[in-house]
Amino acid sequence: MSKKILVLGGGGFIGGHLSKSLKEKGNHVRICDIKSHQFLPHSLICDEFIHGDLTDPNVVEKIIPENCDELYQLAADMGGAEYLFSGINDANVMSSSALINLNVVRECVRKKVKKVFFSSSACVYPVFNQHDPSNPNCEESTAYPALPDSEYGWEKLFSERLYQAFYRNHGLNIRIARFHNIYGPFGTWQGGKEKVPAAMLRKVIMCDNGGEIEVWGEGSQTRSFLYIDDCIDAVSTLMESVFIDPVNIGSEEMVTINELAEYAIGISGKNIRVRNLTGEEFLKKYGYPCPVGVNGRNSDNRLFREKVGESIGYPLNEGLTKTYHWINEQVLKSKNLQK
Repeated sequence: MSKKILVLGGGGFIGGHLSKSLKEKGNHVRICDIKSHQFLPHSLICDEFIHGDLTDPNVVEKIIPENCDELYQLAADMGGAEYLFSGINDANVMSSSALINLNVVRECVRKKVKKVFFSSSACVYPVFNQHDPSNPNCEESTAYPALPDSEYGWEKLFSERLYQAFYRNHGLNIRIARFHNIYGPFGTWQGGKEKVPAAMLRKVIMCDNGGEIEVWGEGSQTRSFLYIDDCIDAVSTLMESVFIDPVNIGSEEMVTINELAEYAIGISGKNIRVRNLTGEEFLKKYGYPCPVGVNGRNSDNRLFREKVGESIGYPLNEGLTKTYHWINEQVLKSKNLQK
């Protein structure tokens, strides 16, 4: 049965993939975003694409229909490590995203939206649980006492509580996912807002054989990375469940950032050296401290398996290989346009 679905932030990486999947299932999909999708045509991902600034309550009032079956709230002011952890974008990151969620949650109640998905982040987890790169603790219950490593994480934690409060006080039917480093094709790959996998693959692709790529930090910090197809499957499974508390959506395949670089180099087949840039050297070059984030972060999927469904985990090297080939195509297109 076709559903009436609204995706906020559908012009972004995850939102675009999600909208495309929902449309392919026969649903009527409306997107609202401040920008068009950079890589996927609107006809492929939705039935309606509305350009609008969701920090404006009048826009939110107009684009949310009465009795919408499902609303997916992925709109946020965000980006990669440079954008989120340098500190220079903190005011925009907090104020814009908070305004969007305040507008959306109120209008969802007024319009009697049947089910609402909110995309939170692994950035909500406290710094003191992520000092040890080999043994980070990102179990959902450890989010409190709170001490996220960025203003982005603080805003996500606030918005989680906002949606939970509207569930308790107004009966809003919510689902909340804490995303852990989602990557794949058709996403930002340059310009400062790209995530670590895309940045790493781009550097390797653009590096000559026998050359050197720059990796921020000592490279010993750990992360896990989830391929976009697994993310979309997990969101679908969560929406079909009855679980309303925040839950991790991520991979449990933890690697160091230097290992990620070696994966990328291996896919390329090139002979490339890794140069780690830290401390004073980084500050002198970029003008702000090295934005590496916490020492360790890895998705803990036990709660997802227990309360929602099967665990997630597309092999990292396979997902990186697919993403490498897509970014390589974009680099070649970019070079051809510059000729």
